[in-house]
Amino acid sequence: MAWNDPQWGKKDNGGPPDLDELWRRLNRRLAGLFGDKGKGGEPSGAPAGAPMIPGRSLIGFALAAAVALWLASGFYIVDAGERGVVLRFGKYTETTQPGPHWHLPWPVERVQVVNVDQVRTVEIGYRNNVRNKIPQESLMLTDDENIIDLQFAVQYTVKNPEDYLFNDRSPNDAVKQVAESAMREIVGRSKMDYVLYEGRSDIAAQAKSLMQKILDRYGTGIAISQVTLQNAQPPEQVQAAFDDAVKAGQDKERQKNEAQAYANDVVPRAKGLAARLIEEAQGYRQSVIATAKGDASRFDQIAAEYRRAPEVTRTRMYLDTMQQVLSHTSKVIVEQNGSRNLLYLPLDKLQQMATPPAAPPAPAAPPPAVSDQAAPPPAPAAGDSLFRSRDAFRSRAREERP
Repeated sequence: MAWNDPQWGKKDNGGPPDLDELWRRLNRRLAGLFGDKGKGGEPSGAPAGAPMIPGRSLIGFALAAAVALWLASGFYIVDAGERGVVLRFGKYTETTQPGPHWHLPWPVERVQVVNVDQVRTVEIGYRNNVRNKIPQESLMLTDDENIIDLQFAVQYTVKNPEDYLFNDRSPNDAVKQVAESAMREIVGRSKMDYVLYEGRSDIAAQAKSLMQKILDRYGTGIAISQVTLQNAQPPEQVQAAFDDAVKAGQDKERQKNEAQAYANDVVPRAKGLAARLIEEAQGYRQSVIATAKGDASRFDQIAAEYRRAPEVTRTRMYLDTMQQVLSHTSKVIVEQNGSRNLLYLPLDKLQQMATPPAAPPAPAAPPPAVSDQAAPPPAPAAGDSLFRSRDAFRSRAREERP
């Protein structure tokens, strides 16, 4: 059978179906779906018995599919830690929170997702490693006209997505420039030793505060989280001289500490000695005052007694004075009855003569007492010379008696 036989496919001979018939059925179904049916179920505008033309149905189907895809492109998801900024014809509309959302597809609206939890880092004076120095950024001038090589890093986050996107064309570059400017200002107000040693944490805190103020004034929507000083040292060209200066400063501090330790040892001793002398002087003052008061009171009492019995008081005063004067001498003076001659008895010489050389020194004789009666003769001492002196004393006493 020829392929162009018009009866091919209509006979019940088990051959393949008619392709034109299948095409017409497909067109009718598509037209029914989109409501483009004519009389008798044929597409409108098609002549009766004419073959179906699928152009308009396919165009409608394609347009519907395109519209569906266009509307579906408006769905978007904002992850945790992010914010979605919706723009309608380039103008800010709203900020969406994490979760699924839908907006009018492009070109009506578009969404820019900003990560607000991400910690961004800007390096000043180096890149990736402190050895990769950038002198144009790290060399700074201090208040005492010294140059230091300062490398630091700034960490920041986004606190306002709208300001971050629209107020500054390049916010990351702005952070870098603000950080360098703020650090130069703070270092320019500080001494070199303060920047290198004891003031590093304070300088980092001041730089963080100043950077945040400048960025808020610019409206960048950025929050500075931390400023870290990576390396602070003198320039390499003067490192050796600086080390010598540091050693000299350390020697100076050591000597000052030693001097302070010596002062801490000597000054308390001197203060203690001064306090002791002051206390002794106070005690001596009180003693003298008390003695003077006692003497004055004793004089008043003696004056009262003298007015009552002048002779007895005068004699008693004489005897007390002589006892006080002669209490510290080793000589004995004996007064003879009825005679004005005084007998001198050298007891100290006699004791020295009577004491053997090897014997320990004899104790001092008690102070002699002066009275109206003659003193008894001294006890005999060892040695012939003492007895001869005693016999001479007795014979002389007999001769002088009346």
